[in-house]
Amino acid sequence: MTDDALPQSDQIDGAPHPRETLALFGQSAAEQGFLDVFNAGRLHHGWLITGPRGIGKATLAWQIARFLIATPKAQDDGLFGARPAPTSLAIDPQHPVARRIQAGSEPGLVAVKRPYDEKTKKFKAQITVDEVRKLKNFFALSAADGGHRVVIVDSADEMNVSAANALLKLLEEPPADTTLLLISHQPSRLLPTIRSRCRELRLAPLSPDDMARALEQADPGEPASPALSELAGGSVGEAIRLAQSGGPEIYAQLVALFAGMPRPDRQLAMGLAESAAMPGQQDRLDHLLNLIDLFLLRLVRVGATGQLPQVEAAPNEGQVLANLSKSPAHARAWADVAQEISTRSRHGKSVNLDPAALVLDTVWKIQQTAQRF
Repeated sequence: MTDDALPQSDQIDGAPHPRETLALFGQSAAEQGFLDVFNAGRLHHGWLITGPRGIGKATLAWQIARFLIATPKAQDDGLFGARPAPTSLAIDPQHPVARRIQAGSEPGLVAVKRPYDEKTKKFKAQITVDEVRKLKNFFALSAADGGHRVVIVDSADEMNVSAANALLKLLEEPPADTTLLLISHQPSRLLPTIRSRCRELRLAPLSPDDMARALEQADPGEPASPALSELAGGSVGEAIRLAQSGGPEIYAQLVALFAGMPRPDRQLAMGLAESAAMPGQQDRLDHLLNLIDLFLLRLVRVGATGQLPQVEAAPNEGQVLANLSKSPAHARAWADVAQEISTRSRHGKSVNLDPAALVLDTVWKIQQTAQRF
């Protein structure tokens, strides 16, 4: 089986791979920031592309890779004098470099990511040092071709300690004409020495309009409903995951459940718990717990600011949030319980606690807090 036929850890199920996504929405500031540095002839060898998951970091990295490999340096002179400075990172999809990257055959580009284990049919939990060491062969082979070389690490957060140290050596002594693009959802988890040797490009969550356009590109069959966009928090990747897992429907059930606090609908609670405990439903449990975290976060914001969300993520959500979080004191209580529930959930999953019991314990903890008001 070829690498392209295997699942890819840097691709969301049901969405195009970032190398196939030619349009980037809502990140013009980051694009222009990179372009300005390039045109000034101050291209840094290491770039840290940061921001929440699913907002276009990988798409930007592949866009930069196409641009760097296909575009001569700003200070290079052509046959008839200096070339005009490029005004966009966009490369014609029919350009030979763009076509090779699309086909996965560009010799000047390599992606470092968690490998897929065909025996276990799972991705490895981390990027290991072996994946970084493979870059030695890449640099040796690509040197003969000349031109610019690009390494994309997606994501740098997933490197183990040995891999991070191996990559740090490359950042300290980078090969000539090489740019390393490190994608990071949580840059605070990286080694400080890695962060200090990279220039940062920070991306922002997408606006509702940019979300709609990006979601249409990623999944033309998925309408960008206001509720889905609100739950996704400006992340196209999260919107796709939520849509595929029935996230808006699950969240609506949670809102209906919490509407009865401090006396929740036991039948509805049992139904949610049992659905998460069905064989092969680990993903549903993860989505359910994440949506509970999101609901608690929205409770905190309402209590702290005194303002309801402009868009309801489920029917009657605004009224439920207003009833349960009426003051900053309520916000503090919900923030405390959210932290406790998050810790309990991580522990419960680590010791393989029965999913139904974990969900019911979470509902009970929320009920306890609601009874205090």
